[in-house]
Amino acid sequence: MEETGRLLSGTEIAKNLRAGLNEQVKNLKEQFPGFTPGLNIIQVGAREDSNVYIRMKMKAAEEIGIKASHVVLPSSTTQAELIRVLNKINLDPSVHGIIVQMPLDSVNKIDSTLITDSVLPSKDVDGLNTINQGKVAVGDLVSGFLPCTPNGCMELIKRTGIKIEGSQAVVIGRSKIVGTPAAELLKWHHATVTVCHSKTKNLPQLVANADILVVGIGQPNMVKGEWIKQGAVVIDCGINSISDSSKTSGYRLVGDVDFEGAKTKASWITPVPGGVGPMTVAMLMKNTVLAAEKAVSKLANTQWNLSYLPLKLSEPVPRDIDIARSQTPKNIMELAEEIGLSVADVEPYGATKAKVNIKILERLVGKPIGKYVIVCGITPTPLGEGKSTTTIGLSQAIGAHLNKNVFACVRQPSQGPTFGIKGGAAGGGYSQVIPMEEFNLHLTGDIHAITAANNLLAAQIEARMFHEATQSDKALYSRLVPKDKGTRKFSAIQLRRLTKLGINKVDPDSLTEDEIRNFVRLDIDPSTITWQRVMDTNDRFLRKIRVGLSDTEKGHERDCQFDITVASEIMAVLALTTGYTDFRARLGQMVVASSKQGVPITADDLGASGALMVLLKDAIHPNLMQTLEGTPVFVHAGPFANIAHGNSSVLADQIALRLVGSDGFVLTEAGFGADIGMEKFMHIKCRASGLKPDVVVLVATVRALKMHGGGPQVVPGNPIPAAYIEPNCELVEKGFSNLKKHIENIRKFGLQVVVAINRFTTDSEDELSLLQRLCKDNGAFDAVVCSHWVVKELQPWPKRSYLYNLEQSIEEKIEVIAKEIYGAEKIEISPAARVQIERYKSQGFNDFPICMAKTHLSLSHDPTLKGAPTGFTLPIREVRASVGAGFLYPLVGTMSTMPGLPTRPAIFDIDLNLETGNVEGLF
Repeated sequence: MEETGRLLSGTEIAKNLRAGLNEQVKNLKEQFPGFTPGLNIIQVGAREDSNVYIRMKMKAAEEIGIKASHVVLPSSTTQAELIRVLNKINLDPSVHGIIVQMPLDSVNKIDSTLITDSVLPSKDVDGLNTINQGKVAVGDLVSGFLPCTPNGCMELIKRTGIKIEGSQAVVIGRSKIVGTPAAELLKWHHATVTVCHSKTKNLPQLVANADILVVGIGQPNMVKGEWIKQGAVVIDCGINSISDSSKTSGYRLVGDVDFEGAKTKASWITPVPGGVGPMTVAMLMKNTVLAAEKAVSKLANTQWNLSYLPLKLSEPVPRDIDIARSQTPKNIMELAEEIGLSVADVEPYGATKAKVNIKILERLVGKPIGKYVIVCGITPTPLGEGKSTTTIGLSQAIGAHLNKNVFACVRQPSQGPTFGIKGGAAGGGYSQVIPMEEFNLHLTGDIHAITAANNLLAAQIEARMFHEATQSDKALYSRLVPKDKGTRKFSAIQLRRLTKLGINKVDPDSLTEDEIRNFVRLDIDPSTITWQRVMDTNDRFLRKIRVGLSDTEKGHERDCQFDITVASEIMAVLALTTGYTDFRARLGQMVVASSKQGVPITADDLGASGALMVLLKDAIHPNLMQTLEGTPVFVHAGPFANIAHGNSSVLADQIALRLVGSDGFVLTEAGFGADIGMEKFMHIKCRASGLKPDVVVLVATVRALKMHGGGPQVVPGNPIPAAYIEPNCELVEKGFSNLKKHIENIRKFGLQVVVAINRFTTDSEDELSLLQRLCKDNGAFDAVVCSHWVVKELQPWPKRSYLYNLEQSIEEKIEVIAKEIYGAEKIEISPAARVQIERYKSQGFNDFPICMAKTHLSLSHDPTLKGAPTGFTLPIREVRASVGAGFLYPLVGTMSTMPGLPTRPAIFDIDLNLETGNVEGLF
């Protein structure tokens, strides 16, 4: 009886593989709730054979638990169009594997190699990208993806039990899909491989020496049984259609090997169909699950592999700008990869800054968050406390020196102070955000976008009042809801206004005259307009202006003003928003005025909020930069702390907390003194984000405390008085009253305080020791001189609380802050402010938190009162509402929302070096 080779069924093996993959996917979903491996199959044209293969892949994916999508493009698709589709899918974090179904059935010429190379190597589950093919060629069979058909062949060969190492293998065919990679895989499994092709001579003799024979030549029954070595393993990758009148279809499928002849010689042989085909699909699914596991592993990995930048220390210490320029930053994409961001998460703006898409929060949703540290300061003095420097320095110390995951989150500086009196705001010395020029100037244009959006809304307010004053109801309606080809249609934002008015109609022609009047008439009371134009420049002469002076405005004049951009409510909204939907809603809810009937008028009522969202669509994403030592920094939003809430964005903090992981740290800076930035952080930002800090770092200096203790006035341009240079423990102890008050305030929120004493060379050891003792004796967990760092286990207090409940009256909440935080005896509310308060109560805004707009130079309203004044009366001149941001802000004393330039602004020192192109004089 003639011996027959055993059948090597790919169908059965593939079935077992799919079952195993199904278990792997179940485990993934259990470990990471909400996570599902994603596969995207792109097809050009509608070839029926391609449709058959795609149905097989879709069915296998469904069986395993992979979410598979099939994108069908018309046969008219061009190469450029296909690449655009691929690029979009490449950037989709929910897609882990991409297949471009071949052949491409297009009437246009498309380079298939270019297309497979356009698939991200990390998503190339076909293994056809040149990078993945190159890895196979050099023996890297782990980091990339193995091509599916050759890998399926290897799995089949292994199942036979043949010893591959040292065996003679012959591969017939050298295509990049089957033959060439199959030969490479066999080679790296230590077989001795001969590759044969159409030009090979003496093919039967070569085949006769093969212990393992892999055939993928595309010619039916080409390899004869008599060629084959007795006991060889035969893997037939061919699938060909030949005529067969006995079949209903008129044809049957055969391989490249004469099966009937070969089965008498082979020890194992794959059938056609049912051999290699099912294994190709199984290996495709295996690669997809592997891609998903890699994505999850990257997501779950809590320890970054950060490459730190060595500092180039010099004596004497150079200028800040020179230090910044002496460092070569990492490419921002390199930093992004190091901290676990994918290409899909990041949009680079050049080589040193990038936007991080907020959609990453969807991917990070189940990841534990890190330790949340807020850095704030004592009441500022002209001598400077170094709060930003401490924030960045602490970040560098935790990251580059303690090798822990750490993120610093800081505000984007306004160009007002940059060109006014403050100069740059990137930190200082060897603790800076770099490049300094990018940080301090335009960055990625967020502030400009806010300026444009704010002023568009201001323009719409004036235009709407003008048009209502000069047109009838009918004329207004015909222009607001114009006919297009004889038909009127409400826009989406107009439908929202109708709903707000209680008009449940969608047909514009069905409204009554009264309904039309209510719809078109906002009837804005000009005296109640709180929305001002803004610009990001200190310009005192814009504090009061008159608009509408042109004859074309027909006498509709109005007194108003400019604010600085960082005082815009849109800046506060950006800083407090938690996502796209929330951002859009907040923009629409912004109240710009009241009607003459006392009804709040919103950006939605003016039809502007959608346009505002478009202008701000990029600004919502945090900006990624780095410190001098290569640790990551988010720079996002820049609300002033004295005239807004003074904190960087909630989104930046949320993303950073997820990225650093449970053992990491996020340092977020609050503006000015703790009485302003930290209080607003707790009462406003934490309420918006749902987050609570673990500890507060309070920055102080010996010389600043000397000023609070009664030290002489510091005049810019003059030498620093001797009192700040020579030892004077008495002045330090007197000035400690300011620091003590801030420690007390922080403890009222149930938070531990670590005082960071920013050391200067003029500080004496006695002064530093005294200050450390006073801090510890008055409630600080520790006081650290910041020429080094310390590591201590800090147990957070179990109770963290707010100082007021939102349901308290507006007056009561203002009084709580005045008394508990500032040390006031009482408050005094002006008649104008009382009218505003009553209006906001009637409009439903009583339960908003309070954002006090007051001087940063004193705990009181009087900038000349240093230390910790008590017994004063806090004057409330005016109260405004930032409904979109979700707070009310009382203006204390003579607080201005538009700073002015000093006699000698920083612009005198700022210039562009025409030879090097470098910015000079920023710091």
